[in-house]
Amino acid sequence: MNEKELVEFIAKSLVDEADKVSVNVVESEKSTILELSVAESDIGKIIGKHGRIAKAIRTVLAAVSNKGRKRVLLDIMD
Repeated sequence: MNEKELVEFIAKSLVDEADKVSVNVVESEKSTILELSVAESDIGKIIGKHGRIAKAIRTVLAAVSNKGRKRVLLDIMD
């Protein structure tokens, strides 16, 4: 399972409108940015209270992507 599939799986597990979850990958020379988009009503479920869920997703993502040479960043789109 690659990073994109992992973020997509976690996001779809958390939200009510799983069909509106999309992950866009933006590659650069030193990093990969995953842009996560969800329904407007589900944005709070992804961010969590005081950003705890977003931080947890980023922590898991960092642990999984630690093998590669590129940094993988998660950007939650409004």
